[in-house]
Amino acid sequence: MSALPTIPRISLTWLLVAQALVILPLLAHLPLWILALWLGCAGWRVQIFRMRAAFPTAWAKGGLMIAAGLGVYFSRGSLVGLDAGVVLLVAAFLLKLLEMRSRRDALVLIFLGFFVVVTGYLFDDSILVALFSLLPVTALLAALIGLQQSAIAQRPWPTARLAGSLVLQAVPLMVLLFIFFPRFGPLWSLPGPNDKGVTGLADSMAPADIADLSRSGALAFRAQFEGEVPARSELYWRALTLERFDGRRWSQSSLAQSPQTAQWQAAGESLRYSVVMQPSGQPWLFSLDVARTSLDSTRLMADFRLQRNRPVDRSLLYGVESWPQAVREPQLDAARRAVTLQLPADGDPRTREWAAQLKREHPHSEQLVQALLRHFNQQPFSYTLRPPRLGRDSIDGFLFDTRSGFCAHYAGAMTFVLRAAGIPARVVAGYQGGEFNPAGNYLQVRQFDAHAWVEYWRPQIGWTRVDPTFQVAPERIEQGLEQALSDEQSFLEDSPFSPLRYRQFAWLNQLRLGWDNLNYGWQRWVLGYQGTQQLELLQRWFGQLDGRLLALVLVGGGGLLLGALALWLFKPWQRERDPQQRLFRQFARLLARQGVHWQAGEGARAYAARAAGLLPAQAAAIEAFADLYEARRYAGEAIADAQLWRQLRLLRRALPWRLRVADKRTQ
Repeated sequence: MSALPTIPRISLTWLLVAQALVILPLLAHLPLWILALWLGCAGWRVQIFRMRAAFPTAWAKGGLMIAAGLGVYFSRGSLVGLDAGVVLLVAAFLLKLLEMRSRRDALVLIFLGFFVVVTGYLFDDSILVALFSLLPVTALLAALIGLQQSAIAQRPWPTARLAGSLVLQAVPLMVLLFIFFPRFGPLWSLPGPNDKGVTGLADSMAPADIADLSRSGALAFRAQFEGEVPARSELYWRALTLERFDGRRWSQSSLAQSPQTAQWQAAGESLRYSVVMQPSGQPWLFSLDVARTSLDSTRLMADFRLQRNRPVDRSLLYGVESWPQAVREPQLDAARRAVTLQLPADGDPRTREWAAQLKREHPHSEQLVQALLRHFNQQPFSYTLRPPRLGRDSIDGFLFDTRSGFCAHYAGAMTFVLRAAGIPARVVAGYQGGEFNPAGNYLQVRQFDAHAWVEYWRPQIGWTRVDPTFQVAPERIEQGLEQALSDEQSFLEDSPFSPLRYRQFAWLNQLRLGWDNLNYGWQRWVLGYQGTQQLELLQRWFGQLDGRLLALVLVGGGGLLLGALALWLFKPWQRERDPQQRLFRQFARLLARQGVHWQAGEGARAYAARAAGLLPAQAAAIEAFADLYEARRYAGEAIADAQLWRQLRLLRRALPWRLRVADKRTQ
């Protein structure tokens, strides 16, 4: 049995480079032993190439596979699931390097590398990662080119240039398919990676939770209005409603999660805007009251929050129309009233007694609310991210002892007092405000914009928003968290290198806003380009479209583009017009596949003689074609082209499929 052809050095080099580029962006999401595994496999493979180490035995390969499986199990807790599957795929991609002996093995490794590149988008789909992914793709193509036995495949930089040109040639077809290929929904749903960092509101809230969020500068969502952007003081982005209190935490009630229809009446002018939401791992969406969206599998719940039927684990684009002046639930049924008056059976006695006193002094709900707001405004309350610890009766401790806290302290305490006074009330958690980006005319809302406020109910008027935080720190609502915390200097104190802390430097701030605008365009027009957006774009271009016309446009446009690419690549107008010269070119290509390359300036007889010496088994067929060619070309004998083609076919059949020799003159 003949030995399998070895992997060329240039191909092996590009494979090692490709593996490094493939796993580099994944290192933050993979266990550390993956890096050690790659270093070990790469070093071993280099030693094999230098003939200083042997290929691993079957026992060694089996041991490595078992060790990799155990590593996945102990680092991910399972061998099943998306996280474990990605780690297993990367481990197989690395271990295959040791097993690679033949060209076929190298092809398997290269194709496996393309799949591993795609897994990176499960963790990060930003424009920076997308641009970086072109590097490992180019390196994998260079390794593929390096497997070919040609002059260009023996030099690294020409191989890289050719791989890069192939990527650039694929760009027009990629853009065409992206624009026109129909957007289908997923055939199945995969959960997001468990270790994908998601920061955001949870389905329950204690004061410290909002304070922790306000120490993060991570992006929550971006919003772009069709008309004028509302005043910052009106930007209350609802996420969820918290109606149950256990003495420490506020959480959603079972009634809020029931499939009831929200009762509301539109009033005033509506606002139209679009939102690009970051992954949150939660099913609710962010919107201004009262919201309506055409997003599939999304509905307005009974407590006026927008909710999908599955969590948001990918960047999501959706359009919203809101009515800020809408009348919400003018009639309150007994079940809802009971839920929004619920308090623990005991605890916080001083607050309960004070609420009863306020009720006696202010029998009307509106009067009592205003008295409570004046109390927060006139008494020595302070706004801080570093509130003192509270004891068992947390509401009492905040209202009468520490008087120092964050928005969740004020919202929770006011809701407790209103309920104790017999007024239905609840806490709303979400975000307030947002930074306007003039480069893209949109708002960017970050985690430090997390906020909590209060809604209380009045007969025939419905739910009314009130924000006690405004009475203590109006700059938090009108300007933002940074201004509200200017005295204690605690804004993003855990992120000293965040550019958000240095917005006073105009050039740095412009650079930050410009980069954010670039990412916003990427998310809106690329990641958000789904079925609805595709149809709207194509209808603007071509008018009304149905499925048949869209398919015709796709096939026709694709055919035209492929035809243009074929003309540019093959350049038929530059092909040899001399039929005899075309025959000789065919003859030279057949021999080049066997490693015998025609040299510039070499005559037909000299080339044939050299080839016959290197391929003795086919020498007769080579010399027969050369004799006929010379007789026709130079002696002017009446030899038909068909006879030359026949001899060329005989030579093709005589030559082996695999490369058997190497032309020493080209090495």
